[in-house]
Amino acid sequence: MNSRMFQGQPHKIKSSSRSTSLAAKVSLHGSRQRSSGKQLVLDRSGAIDFSIPLNLPEQPAMIRQQAFSEIQQGNHEAAIDLLSLLIERNPTSVSDYNNRGLLYFQNGQFTRALADYNKALELNPRLAKVYNNRANCHASMGQLVEALFDYETALDLNPANIRARINQGITFRELEMYEQAIENFDLALQFSHMISGADLTESTTTMRGHIYAHRGRTSHLSGDWNYAIADYHRALTALPSTPASSLDASQRLQTQIKTWLNDLLHPSFEA
Repeated sequence: MNSRMFQGQPHKIKSSSRSTSLAAKVSLHGSRQRSSGKQLVLDRSGAIDFSIPLNLPEQPAMIRQQAFSEIQQGNHEAAIDLLSLLIERNPTSVSDYNNRGLLYFQNGQFTRALADYNKALELNPRLAKVYNNRANCHASMGQLVEALFDYETALDLNPANIRARINQGITFRELEMYEQAIENFDLALQFSHMISGADLTESTTTMRGHIYAHRGRTSHLSGDWNYAIADYHRALTALPSTPASSLDASQRLQTQIKTWLNDLLHPSFEA
């Protein structure tokens, strides 16, 4: 069972043509802003970024480090308070708005997260990672078309942003735009191979495992069950067998893949 890797036309990185193409795709499906109900694991995520600008006074650096320590311990409210203090002292700190937005997002406070992402992009509209984070927030609020356009902007700014490409593929799938979703996952794999080459780190292999899983799920929902089974097996091989914790996203995804695979191999029929 061969995978449909790198399907579609060659990818041309042109903002105007890509945005027009996305608008045309969405216009055909815009009224279908709903989930299929079958997609349970959404691998939309962002990364906390505590890169500290040069020449910061010592105290803000210490506060930021304390916030990072609170996040590691799962104390999100305490971390939010510390980031709010940093923002109060420096209202132009893009990274602090972005990081606080991520914490609000993880707490399910989507309106506050969206406000922080909007402020970060107002201060710097060229940050692909923030567009990806804002898109995740839109998607979680059910605003799937808005999410697609933010993912597209993130990819215009950084075509090699594999995380945004996966997230956009998931959103296409939720809109039942399966061909576009498959194309996104194929391109995500292509960029993964281009960037890493023969240097397969654990994080690269894990990322590919997530791509295979979501491409397999898309094939599953669109009725291409042979492709789905092949990708599910690829995903289970690629995902780490000993995740860092029971709450690890890769472990949750492995559990979900096994359920999906069992549904295909051992379907239950209602009388």
